[in-house]
Amino acid sequence: MRYEIIFAPEAIQDLKKLSARDRSIVRDAINLHLLYEPRKASQSRIKRLRGMRRPQYRLHVNEIRVFYDVVEPTVEILAVVPKSQADAWLKVKGEPE
Repeated sequence: MRYEIIFAPEAIQDLKKLSARDRSIVRDAINLHLLYEPRKASQSRIKRLRGMRRPQYRLHVNEIRVFYDVVEPTVEILAVVPKSQADAWLKVKGEPE
């Protein structure tokens, strides 16, 4: 099944802050990993976030983290942040269970 990828306005702003090269890498990773199997956890790429109601998942792309939710049949990209800012973003924007 193919999922529809939707970017939150904040995620679009996050993408604009990235260099063109990083933006391209992130878009390619989203299309590769989230278009068909966004819930398929792996040791190196996709992680289900425990204890979080929102965001549900994190995609690891080099030094960038993509936080997203899956609501059939869509994947909502909530944020695209550097690894160094990921914990701070989760503390401010994340919703614990």
